[in-house]
Amino acid sequence: MKKIAMLLAAMILCVSICGVSQAAQEEVTGELVIYSSMYQFALDLLDEAIKKEFPNLKPGNGDSFFYYGGSTSLIVRLYDQMREGKLECDMMMVAEPSLSLELKEAGYLAPVIIPDAASRLRFPYDEEGYWYPVRVCNMVLAYNPEMAEDWAARGKPVPQTFKDFAGNRALKGYISMGDPLTSGTTFAAVASLTQADHYGRQFLKSLAANEVTVESGSKAIAKIREGQYVAAMILEESVHKTLKDAEEAGEPITNLACLYPEDGVILIPSTVMTVAEERSPHQNVAAAEAVERWLLTEEAQEVILQGFMHSVLNSITAGPWHSVDTKRLIQMDMGVKWENAYKYREDINLAWTQVVVWGEAASSR
Repeated sequence: MKKIAMLLAAMILCVSICGVSQAAQEEVTGELVIYSSMYQFALDLLDEAIKKEFPNLKPGNGDSFFYYGGSTSLIVRLYDQMREGKLECDMMMVAEPSLSLELKEAGYLAPVIIPDAASRLRFPYDEEGYWYPVRVCNMVLAYNPEMAEDWAARGKPVPQTFKDFAGNRALKGYISMGDPLTSGTTFAAVASLTQADHYGRQFLKSLAANEVTVESGSKAIAKIREGQYVAAMILEESVHKTLKDAEEAGEPITNLACLYPEDGVILIPSTVMTVAEERSPHQNVAAAEAVERWLLTEEAQEVILQGFMHSVLNSITAGPWHSVDTKRLIQMDMGVKWENAYKYREDINLAWTQVVVWGEAASSR
């Protein structure tokens, strides 16, 4: 009888805990706006998941919690708002951590405590709770496997490293990449590759000398498949989404694939931040904290995987569709010095503009 009583008590406690958890989510009310640079299809998935998890929380951007923009455009927008001393969002999910360092220093963030963060997260976070990684993008090279032998026969081998991508003069006019002035992930990649412990500013000179085409990932993918480019520096998720969409449409693609550079991939953890109460439009830090904590649960991270991005949790062993194992990628990661990316953002962007856009590296070819 004693054992039965103990079992019943445990069952009652379990039900009680589950009930409290559910009630807590239903008690989260008010309104939220979240700035994010995540692809719109991924935001749509998260939007629906948040609405389900927090049924009494009101979206602050029409029917959506999210205001979408490229990382750089969001940064410009935030700078404009910071001149007034108040932001127009309650939370942020941007493409790279350097903005988080800046906003923390400027006093625009509220700390959120995530229990056992050190054991749960496999990417760096702010120990005071001002920002956490919420998804991980992966910068790789894309190529056309059906044309690899043909390109090699023409003296234009598919580059196996970022160094060869920029530095092999045989590829002059046959490479493509995004614009770091508008793409946060491309900025992060450029910041990494131009670090003194990697290739320095010579990497920009090599890109200019190789006449890299600067354009969107979708355009680059189309031209790789058409045989106009040998390779493109691009996000892994862009390639895999293209492949998955085609497969689901019954028209699988065989002329596009990811190449994981031998000198390393560039992992870019996107952060989640809660805006300080007095700096936010809806002054609803309690709700923002609840959403931030939920975003670092397995349930929310499974949605991240559906968006072809990598999870930040140690407990999730699977990677996104068709990807290399995340733990292996962490071992291959070239790394980004985020403090430098924050402190020298304008300097990096100016160097890119002068060398790659304006071609001031021409004299050093």
